[in-house]
Amino acid sequence: MHTIDLTGKVALVTGGSRGLGRAMCLGLADAGADVIIASRRLENCEAVARDVESRGRRALAVSVHTGKTAELDRLIETAYTHFGRVDILINNAGMNPAIGLLSDLTPELFQKLFDVNTKGPWYLASRLAPRMAGHGGGSIINIISVGGLKPSPYQGFYSATKAALHAMTRVMAAEWAPLGIRVNDLAPGSYHSDLFDSAASIPGYLDGAIEASLQRRIAETEEIIGPILYLASDMSAYTTGATLVSDGGYMVK
Repeated sequence: MHTIDLTGKVALVTGGSRGLGRAMCLGLADAGADVIIASRRLENCEAVARDVESRGRRALAVSVHTGKTAELDRLIETAYTHFGRVDILINNAGMNPAIGLLSDLTPELFQKLFDVNTKGPWYLASRLAPRMAGHGGGSIINIISVGGLKPSPYQGFYSATKAALHAMTRVMAAEWAPLGIRVNDLAPGSYHSDLFDSAASIPGYLDGAIEASLQRRIAETEEIIGPILYLASDMSAYTTGATLVSDGGYMVK
């Protein structure tokens, strides 16, 4: 019988200090992994680290801006100095401050989103991959959102940067399979999170999100743990270059 056991594994989660990222960190810890929590606000990372340690696992909090390559280099060095390995990378950090008509948006805003949503995950994964190969490989999970697969109006920049990461995932999987590294992406639909719940105050937003799901509901934050553990663990040992959609049926409507 197959079970999910990540004992002895080290997971690095960007954007791990709140919302879906925090749930991922705690789910990985409950499955036995030690966890590196990386996000911009150190105090928030430290709070999640304490929660991980309360579960009997080791934790490391690191402040990092995922759009800045020098900070990602520092993150990698800190992770390997502290743990000596990274077996699971979850590129979860992302942003979406560019809601609006394409003709109203600016090149500077596009660059800001691209740096965090696309360039950062590429850089972190590509610099970690050779090191991961040195201790037997691992699993990389890029969080892309259904917006990268089914773009909608007013979300052009966000959808474009997530679609680019989706394409990059396929290339990563092909290039790093010989290194023993599996690379997949996860496309969540509407989950309760800081980002979603703050937008829910917009008139019609919550009702529209519920209507767009075949299940007619918004997923609870902790429901992200199941898809993450599947892709992170040996339960998905024969899965690479794939997209796992967890959206309550949004993509088929």
